[in-house]
Amino acid sequence: MIHYKTKEEIEIMRKSALLVSATLEAVAKELKPGMTTDQVDTLVGQFIRDNGAIPSFLNYQGFPKNSCISVNEAVVHGIPGAYVIKEGDVVSVDVGVLLNGYHGDSAYTFAMAGAQDYILKLLAATKTSLYKGIEKAVVGNRIGDIAYAIQEYTEKERGYGVVRELVGHGLGRNLHEDPQVPNYGKRGSGPVMKEGLVIAIEPMINLGKKDVEYSEDGWTVVTRDGKASAHFEHNIAVGKGKPDILSSFTGIEAAERANPALAVLN
Repeated sequence: MIHYKTKEEIEIMRKSALLVSATLEAVAKELKPGMTTDQVDTLVGQFIRDNGAIPSFLNYQGFPKNSCISVNEAVVHGIPGAYVIKEGDVVSVDVGVLLNGYHGDSAYTFAMAGAQDYILKLLAATKTSLYKGIEKAVVGNRIGDIAYAIQEYTEKERGYGVVRELVGHGLGRNLHEDPQVPNYGKRGSGPVMKEGLVIAIEPMINLGKKDVEYSEDGWTVVTRDGKASAHFEHNIAVGKGKPDILSSFTGIEAAERANPALAVLN
């Protein structure tokens, strides 16, 4: 069942989404080689709590940490731990918060300084595909229109692998709601989008083939060919003629440019 939100609820959700964005900005300011992914996770948890919210991911279906941090061939759901971040690494940080009864959920993939050019191109293409999907999130379009736009750009035009097993989703009082929002599919397919629908659009794009598998920890999803993956996510309120992006990358991108430990996407 799809839960449509009122204008008042959407404004509450905007605050949740923007707190996630601010958390990711805080990460962008501090992220550097030598940090463990657990240290990044501690920063995330502290920032969220300092701002009066609860980390959505902590204990969600048994997940043990505040955030998902996925490095290099890890696509999503990486468990923060003792891994030491290195120059050239790809570090995807996925964060959720529960604030005033509603969730925000956003992700950003960082390239550490020294990353190869082909890695930067993957990240840039994945981020671009997110906005191409967002353009289709308007009243009267179908979920498949979002999916097609993302797949057409990343897979058909760029030759990357689009993950099939993991998708975007509705968002609200629950972290995951209907409808599912795939990153592949046909135009004109799936549910018709109506005003009041809030969704998380999150392309997960592989440098190599689309195939993924679970690691031994039971959570971390990795590319089967061992090549890098990228993940970007925004929260969107479907609008009449124009989507309303509730989260923001503006502060994250500014911090990314200012941090010499990070590579800047073209």
